[in-house]
Amino acid sequence: MKSGAHEDWWKGAVMYQIYPRSFQDSSGNGVGDIQGIIDRLDYIASLGVDGIWLSPFFVSPMLDFGYDVADYRAVDPIFGTLDSFKKLVYEAHARGLKLIIDQIYSHTSDQHEWFKESRSSRINSKADWYVWADPKPDGSAPNNWQSFFGGPAWSWDSQRQQYYLHNFLSQQPDLDVRTPAVQEALLDVARFWLDLGIDGFRLDVANFYMCDPLLRDNPPAIYPQEPRPYRYQRHVHDKSHPDNLAFIARLRNLLDSYGARMIVAEIEDDDPIARTAEYTNGPERLHTAYNFVYLAAKGVPDAAMLSGPLKDWNERAGASWPSWAFSNHDVPRVISRWNSELSDQQRAKLYQALLLSLRGTIFIYQGEELGLPQANVPYDRLQDPEAIRFWPLTLGRDGCRTPMVWNAKDPFCDFSTTEPWLPIDPAHRPLAVDQQESDASSVLNCTKNLINIRNQHPALKHGEMTFLETPAPLLAFIRSHQSEQILCLFNLGNKPAQIHKDVLSLSDKIVIPLLCHQQTDMSQNVLELPPASWIFCRTDSARLAKPGAEADVSHRDF
Repeated sequence: MKSGAHEDWWKGAVMYQIYPRSFQDSSGNGVGDIQGIIDRLDYIASLGVDGIWLSPFFVSPMLDFGYDVADYRAVDPIFGTLDSFKKLVYEAHARGLKLIIDQIYSHTSDQHEWFKESRSSRINSKADWYVWADPKPDGSAPNNWQSFFGGPAWSWDSQRQQYYLHNFLSQQPDLDVRTPAVQEALLDVARFWLDLGIDGFRLDVANFYMCDPLLRDNPPAIYPQEPRPYRYQRHVHDKSHPDNLAFIARLRNLLDSYGARMIVAEIEDDDPIARTAEYTNGPERLHTAYNFVYLAAKGVPDAAMLSGPLKDWNERAGASWPSWAFSNHDVPRVISRWNSELSDQQRAKLYQALLLSLRGTIFIYQGEELGLPQANVPYDRLQDPEAIRFWPLTLGRDGCRTPMVWNAKDPFCDFSTTEPWLPIDPAHRPLAVDQQESDASSVLNCTKNLINIRNQHPALKHGEMTFLETPAPLLAFIRSHQSEQILCLFNLGNKPAQIHKDVLSLSDKIVIPLLCHQQTDMSQNVLELPPASWIFCRTDSARLAKPGAEADVSHRDF
């Protein structure tokens, strides 16, 4: 059963992230838009997900492709109109889909009217709406803080004759959210969208809202061969200030006044688990948040890498509810970050099974359900300022933002009728939706079945998570809720693996397979798991199991 209208609908939900520039173009200009999303809602609903996270669509000069907002209450014409957005809300809800949207409260575009007024003088009505500071006596920047996109986090404004803070591009000045009038303005923005019927917000860099008011230098941290100077500091003063939580409490209070709404936040921090827990632990904090523990992970995933953050969360997060993602619009796609000798298709199914078995709210990024790898975008087609600045030392963000591939035979894969804003990688074409929908063994159909199993079983959607001690390359845990227990067992390696039932505490249990990737005979005392295989099975006590229980459970191999 999918999530209903109850207050905690988001707990255990599976949300589908849409990057609107690259999902579906309905106007023929090569850029995705809101009507295009509406046209594809039946596809999204067919996945079985609970809702949509929609990345920015607000008026913007698009230097950071929507994360530089010039008008919080207006839809950029490239995406449509406010009426088209209202239609999206209606059509999504008509299909039982929740809709949450991005909110960027840390910073605006330098083209926002607020900043234009703030920079005009030191005595205007918005003079203190942004983080301004005088230079040091020698004329240099107020401190050593670095921008995430490279270079100092301070730019000189000759009109006001002060430096302004920007944690990202110089065209993205940081709001001073300590200022009461700024908080009121941001809460009014939130009310505007809530009144249109949305189901919640995804908050961009939610721990960046306030910095140290004394503007003290950050201490050093050494990251060998790291292309970003940002990584050479411990970020103890430029973000995550304790005062930030008071504004979070005001925002949570506003959301609660609207009923069944939710806030999920992005948390970027040197200690991501602790900070995420801090921002979500309690009724005055965020409903849930995700961090970059898995999004930043690279290399060959093993049981320690995958289980470590989950165990850490269980030990340090108290009653907080987690969110997890393996891919999004800011990082190279997981298929290209987590590599091994396994095929892309094997790994795509394995990673989807892992993600969709975790305790928490799950976020799937568009194309992840197809197993898309990071696209190759030639240097002369790059759009992302981060990719251009750090090329070729990083993969950048363009490679995960290329258009969705709907039809392999269409010149532009049915994304548009003209050349898209980013090129379509030829390697994506055979992975198009039309090729996978009719293939029972595809990554797409595997994903649908995984989501369906998660929706059917409260233990997978809401249950606790207990890890079992297993030898490498195996990973095993129990998801339990009330009387239901489900064993999730994975062979992460590229060779067959064996494990005795006693290690999994199955010797006195009736084992009912629910979903498998490659058949494993669960009746044997020693289980043989093929490479990159996984199995979800219900484990019932022999004395409590109902006769014929197996007949009630669908079992499917991939």
